[in-house]
Amino acid sequence: MAHEKPVDQSGTQAKGLVAVFTGNGKGKTTASLGLVFRALGHGHRVCVIQFIKGSWKYGELETAGKFPDQLDFHVMGRGFTWKSDDLEKDKRVAREAWDFAKKVIEDNEHSMVILDELTYLPHYKIIEEDKILAVLRDKPREMHVVVTGRYASDKLVELADLVTEMKEVKHPYQAGIKAQKGFEF
Repeated sequence: MAHEKPVDQSGTQAKGLVAVFTGNGKGKTTASLGLVFRALGHGHRVCVIQFIKGSWKYGELETAGKFPDQLDFHVMGRGFTWKSDDLEKDKRVAREAWDFAKKVIEDNEHSMVILDELTYLPHYKIIEEDKILAVLRDKPREMHVVVTGRYASDKLVELADLVTEMKEVKHPYQAGIKAQKGFEF
C-alpha cells in the first residue's frame, strides 16, 4: 500500500531520521506519540510497536482506533518484565515483536515507525544490539524511526540523528500519587 512520503520545508523528499528518547524520566513514549500525531496530521502512515507494555488499557489505544487507515498500533509485550511471572515467555514474545518490527521496517509501508521501549531488549540481552543497529542503519531512506526506553547505549546514541534524554527531577509517585487515567495511561 502506498503512502505519502515525508518532504522537507523546500518540498523535496525528506531524509528519514532515527530519533531516540531515553533516560529515567517520564515522557519518552509521550514524546514519540506527539510525533505520531504530527505525522498523522500530514497524512502519513505510522506504525507504533510497543515491546514491553502489556494488558493495561492505555488511552492511546482508544485514540489509535480513530485513525484506522493511517495508524497501526501494536501492543506486543506482556507487561513489565521486572514483575514477570514467566521471564522466558516474555523474552520469546519480545523476540517475536522484534521480528515483526523488522518486517514492518523492511516492508516500507509507513512514513514513521515507533519502537516503544525497544532499548530494554538489548539491555536485558534479549536481542543482540548489533542486530538492532543494522536494521536501523539499513532502514528505508525516507522512513523516520523513533526508539524509546531507558538505557540507550552509546552505539545507539551515535547512530541516531536526534537524541533526547528525559531526566527525572520530580515525580508524583514520590508523593504517593498513583498513576492516573489520562495522564500516565
